Amino acid sequence: MGTLFLYIVVVLLVLLYKTPLLSSSPTSLSLPSVLKPGSSLSVENKDDFLISPNGLFTAGFYSVGENAYCFSVWFTKPLADQSHTIVWMANRDAPVNGKRSKLSLLKTGNLVLRDAAQPLPIWTTNIIDSKEPAQLFINDTGNLYLQNNETQVIWQSFGSPTDTLLPLQKFTKDTSLVSSRSLTNHSSGFYKLYFDNDNVIRLVYNGPSVAGIYWPDPKITAWASGRSTWASRRTATLDLSGHFVSSDSLFFNTSDSENQSVRRLTVDVDGNFRAYSLDETRGIWKVTWQAISDTCRVHGICGENSTCSISPNHGRKCSCIPNHTMINQTDWSYGCKPEFNTTLCGNGEDDFLHFPHYDFYGYEARFVPNVTLDECKRVCLGICNCKGFHFNYETEGYFSCYAKFKLINGFRTMSSNGSMYLKVPKSILLLSNNSEKIVHEDRLICSEKLPTVRIDRAYIKNPKNESVKSLMIFTYVFGALETICIIYFFYRTRNPSKTRQGYVQAATGFQRFSYAELKKTTKNFSKEIGRGGGGIVYKGEFSNNRVAAVKLLKEFGNKQGETELLAEISTLGRLNHMNLIDIWGYCAERKHKLLVYEYMENGSLAQNLHSSKLDWGKRFDITVGTAKGLAYLHEECLEWVLHCDVKPHNILLDSNWNPKVADFGLSKLLDRDGTRNSEFTRARGTRGYMAPEWLFVNHPITSKVDVYSYGVVVLEMITGRSPTGDQCAKSKGRLDSWVKEKMIAAGGTKDWIEEVVDVTVDGKYDTSKMEILIKVALQCSAEDKDARPTMSQVVDMLLHVEN
Repeated sequence: MGTLFLYIVVVLLVLLYKTPLLSSSPTSLSLPSVLKPGSSLSVENKDDFLISPNGLFTAGFYSVGENAYCFSVWFTKPLADQSHTIVWMANRDAPVNGKRSKLSLLKTGNLVLRDAAQPLPIWTTNIIDSKEPAQLFINDTGNLYLQNNETQVIWQSFGSPTDTLLPLQKFTKDTSLVSSRSLTNHSSGFYKLYFDNDNVIRLVYNGPSVAGIYWPDPKITAWASGRSTWASRRTATLDLSGHFVSSDSLFFNTSDSENQSVRRLTVDVDGNFRAYSLDETRGIWKVTWQAISDTCRVHGICGENSTCSISPNHGRKCSCIPNHTMINQTDWSYGCKPEFNTTLCGNGEDDFLHFPHYDFYGYEARFVPNVTLDECKRVCLGICNCKGFHFNYETEGYFSCYAKFKLINGFRTMSSNGSMYLKVPKSILLLSNNSEKIVHEDRLICSEKLPTVRIDRAYIKNPKNESVKSLMIFTYVFGALETICIIYFFYRTRNPSKTRQGYVQAATGFQRFSYAELKKTTKNFSKEIGRGGGGIVYKGEFSNNRVAAVKLLKEFGNKQGETELLAEISTLGRLNHMNLIDIWGYCAERKHKLLVYEYMENGSLAQNLHSSKLDWGKRFDITVGTAKGLAYLHEECLEWVLHCDVKPHNILLDSNWNPKVADFGLSKLLDRDGTRNSEFTRARGTRGYMAPEWLFVNHPITSKVDVYSYGVVVLEMITGRSPTGDQCAKSKGRLDSWVKEKMIAAGGTKDWIEEVVDVTVDGKYDTSKMEILIKVALQCSAEDKDARPTMSQVVDMLLHVEN
């Protein structure tokens, strides 16, 4: 009685908190077409939004974090990964609370966004109050606008863009595009597109400590870049056919110009300015033009004391210069810090590390032309804040010395005519075995990469209303409790376990099943559909015809109770990705521990690998989807989750052949008696798919073990050969060694591709794309874990192959 009564009180208070007791605002609009004077859109009402007449755009409150919302405009139809593309935000730098926040259209014609009980508005259109009422519309081009009774537009979102320019939206001297801070943080970032005072469109990096223009190339004049500074007015537009025209003579056509595609222009988080077209069939955006082909030339992309490099297979990579470490393990823009203490100026204890083909643009403490290398060293040693110098061969036939007081905008290029020399203490130089090695930091810290942001804001309350609200709350609570007590005594003999189950489900997000219920659902565990190291999976069908996969966890025994199991699956349940299997519920009764998953109609990849159902197109989609799921686990998780057993049996396929990684929480569920860090008490995985570092006691286990297993799976999908089969016996027992032997035997030709590709698979494939796909798989299955890419890098490489 006492426990249930306490539950009821808590639930009631929560419900009362969620419902505003006093509200003087008008009711929200009934139809999502227009917002009329005196009406409002509420963050709590999911039906409060505006939709353009063609249905392409939606305006409303968009979740940007935990209890954080921005009033935004986005493309209505979600992409293949179920995300939406935002094109405009009103309050990107000041999200509002998920309770009691509203966008109101005042009768004076102003739009006002209020954050819960804050006395001052978070955002407003700042229109001069008038007696002329206005209405809020959104048109087919994505423009949100206020129009008065005389059909005059008195405000429009096209006049204050965020990071995106839509077709027919004018870009002027009074507007600018500012990138988002990251893919999951929509606040204002460091990159800005604007019309400069010389009438030229430019990209500028405006970081925490430094700023600089990087497009057009600051080393050459605007005229040499094909721009004109003689413009009568500053304006630019992208038309519906993909033609961009600017008053500074910047003209370009998208690669799919003349096609009637859905388009956008965006300043991306990496500082590049790109045009995108929507591939509606596949639900992805395709790049159809970009301002900068070499993204390493974007300033600030890797931070201070770091360099940027690009490889055809690896993509862009940031690296710390020698004897430096990353400052922020999740954000390269913070750069790197030295691992050594600087020496006193001029005491003769410094020397230089040499690494060729590197340069750091700008921030010269001194420029000296026509000097020798020794003279340049003396110049830098004589400047206390000199961190190094660039020794460059000029076209005039002599060398110049560029002494640097900051090492920013570093990049590597084989076309460089110079070398970089880093000033370090001589003691460091003696310990360095390879002075030309650039160290790439690759650490996994998930907690700082969360896609949500908690808003901790102290709301200012009106003291005049506190006594009234307190009295009303007391009255409501007392009356409600009296009613609940009567109901409780009436139903006290009804099934109490169901009531408790409801509270558990509300607290954890999962349904708690009884063992008897799951035994009935699976017909006494009669239909086995899979098994592995963690347990046996059975097919079950509930009374509502919902089909599930029920996994009996055989390794738990009596060691783990319901409380620990609940805590663990709650962590796994917060992992939400279209390429990860969904957990519906659990059972924990004495020694019986079970998990209930969604049922996958097409079974596992292992079951379909040698069937005629998986053509090359489906196989490639499976490689991309699996990589996305693993990348999410490694880099966007709430805790550090390694799969530890990536293999075809754990990649399940739904009715549309979309892959979903299963058993992704097995290593955590089975290791509660062990440690929470990267040390494991025993090897995990399946022979043939296990990374080499599992076999060594002192080798740390990182996310690269999953990368290795993924590479083996991709090779198995391409070749149709098992990594443990007889065909690998002559190749050190490894599938990747067998493929490499075929490459070497081909003597530089591409004949090896046809030899290793499974000829029994239906459909044609592009030879060049297949070659890149195989090389990505070989790179993933490299014996040295440091040579393997991260899963997010794998996704980037595969998407480039796809495009």
